Amino acid sequence: MTEIKKVLLIHPEEARHKYNFKGIIENECLDLEYLSAVLKENGYETFFWDGKIEETKAESIISEINPDAVYITGRNFQEEFVLEYAECAKNHNEKTIVITGGLHAQLCFERMYKPYIDYILKSFDVFKVLTLLSCQNDYSVLEKTDDICFKKDGEWISNKSVPFDIKRLPRPDRSYFYEHPDNYNYLDLPHAAWVRTAYCCPYNCAFCLRNKMNSSKYSARNIEDVVDEIEGIETENIYIVDDDFLFNEERLHTFIRLIKQRGIKRRFICYGRSDFIAAHEEIVKELSEIGFYYFLVGLETIRVDDMDKYHKRNSLSNNEKSIDLCHKYNVHMMGMFILDLDFTSKDFNNLYRYIKDRKLKHVAVSIFTPEPGLESFDDYKDRMITDNPGHFDYLHLVCKPDKLSVKAYYRKYYVLLIRLFLKAYREKVYDFIDYKDYIKSFVKGFFGRKEG
Repeated sequence: MTEIKKVLLIHPEEARHKYNFKGIIENECLDLEYLSAVLKENGYETFFWDGKIEETKAESIISEINPDAVYITGRNFQEEFVLEYAECAKNHNEKTIVITGGLHAQLCFERMYKPYIDYILKSFDVFKVLTLLSCQNDYSVLEKTDDICFKKDGEWISNKSVPFDIKRLPRPDRSYFYEHPDNYNYLDLPHAAWVRTAYCCPYNCAFCLRNKMNSSKYSARNIEDVVDEIEGIETENIYIVDDDFLFNEERLHTFIRLIKQRGIKRRFICYGRSDFIAAHEEIVKELSEIGFYYFLVGLETIRVDDMDKYHKRNSLSNNEKSIDLCHKYNVHMMGMFILDLDFTSKDFNNLYRYIKDRKLKHVAVSIFTPEPGLESFDDYKDRMITDNPGHFDYLHLVCKPDKLSVKAYYRKYYVLLIRLFLKAYREKVYDFIDYKDYIKSFVKGFFGRKEG
């Protein structure tokens, strides 16, 4: 029986091109930190490798540590890196147990069916990894373990997935986060710690996978426990990474009261919907007073028909009011927009004018991307122009546009990016980035994109 002691936890880089936003937006490896806490509690030694910030290559770390097991997490656009590192670990030592998990594996686990992968975790239940490490490939154990995929007689078997109760999570092991004080920034907020208070999204937008996570079951922590955790985190900036934190009025009132009572001084980032913001001015005011700095808001569109198409159950008037309230109470709104496949030249121009007229300083524009795992994905199969997982990053067209050629769409896209970056430069929004470098790369993209 092989003893498993050393476990390497890998968070792949998001991209190997210019737009990986290294040093600008870096995500703490929270899911790996939960897993590390569970493993350490049970006598395992853990090691982290985060491709977003490490200079040493993963292959070198695997050779140096010679781990008994490797766990690799990732999203859809990181798939090729997840598979690359899994194969590397197995090639280094065929006895190494290789496990993949993360958001992508929950819904697209069949894409992980590879000979160099031993197990796939299909849920947020990090405790299942203990079973996978200790079972020694005992099929009587594996066949009774929910949320996993495993191989038997050369065939992959997928057990049923069940919702995970987030209240079972331990405190994350933030040792790696604290070892890198110059990383994990969110724009102008340095060293921002991730805090999760709920799994799954309580809404059902047509373009988004988040409501499919955790077997589509919303699970929330006790807000008192959340505040306890925040109070103990040794950093000034907290990124609440729930798919929608601005959801439950009573829960938010309790959160605000506890933060005030304990005198906790932090700057906060969170996701929220425009309809909630528009309908709860007093909560927005109080959140601003206790340090909420960024609201990340899916405004999505400036076209009425898109709201229905996207199943947003929202309105353009709510978008307008939410922008006004964020301006009023000095909360920075990060307005997130979808560049639809049916966009025309006029739509690109109208969106820029809208952003400029509403004085939105912080915006993110994403190319509409049908994601594997959504019911609607098959509707776009005949229009796909790439099968490269790395292109499902909202920065690339993966489908043919409706009204523009691929080349024309990309040109309009890059013109929009250039205009937005020039606007930000004039307003001195992101003084910490090299504007010239980014704009030059956009110009290169404008002239370099080919039809395809």
